[in-house]
Amino acid sequence: MVIAIDGYSSTGKSSLAKRLANQFRFLYVDTGAMYRMVALKALREGWINSKNEINYKLLEKNLPSLNIGFRRSSDGKNMAFLDGEIVEKDIRTMEINDIVSKISSLSIVRSQLVAQQQKIAVGKDLVMDGRDIGTVVFPNADLKIFMQAEADIRTDRRLLELRSNGNLNVSFEEVKANLIQRDLDDQARSDSPLQKASDAVVLDNSEKSAEEVFKLVSSWVLEKINA
Repeated sequence: MVIAIDGYSSTGKSSLAKRLANQFRFLYVDTGAMYRMVALKALREGWINSKNEINYKLLEKNLPSLNIGFRRSSDGKNMAFLDGEIVEKDIRTMEINDIVSKISSLSIVRSQLVAQQQKIAVGKDLVMDGRDIGTVVFPNADLKIFMQAEADIRTDRRLLELRSNGNLNVSFEEVKANLIQRDLDDQARSDSPLQKASDAVVLDNSEKSAEEVFKLVSSWVLEKINA
């Protein structure tokens, strides 16, 4: 069984996906973290400069050897690994936020990561969140959900996440501008843009708690399992 969760930044996609995976013992894959790890590698290795200009030759040459993956920490948290290094906090910064849309819009990056995501899922029950899961990665997913929320509420959530990871010098206005630009970039890209699958259930959680969302979606999953 495949559950595909798409939607805008900071709508709680990853938090929901993790809880569903734990509840139903499904594999969870954080596709957003995969793109963030590519962005971090690009920043570290000079594939993208301070002006967000990409060196396509370097990117194309080195991308196939990139080693990204996930492991569970001792307390059950999903940890992102890049070339053997834990980078969970490194990929959750404003610096990465500012370039990840540009990196993820590249067809060479998307094609490689989509292939990895599809390969991971073979023969497994899986929940995956991102922006093109129900439209491109798993168009035949058993359950498709498209999440959205008001911009100010999403900004508060992202600001809390950033500050919990040690990014204390970011403002509400800066984060909101980044989210809005990210939305525009994700929807405007030519390769696999952010859009709702025609058969996806829209879930606006602006006025819903994380617990309310989890209980609601869990009921949808159970309906599919028992169908």
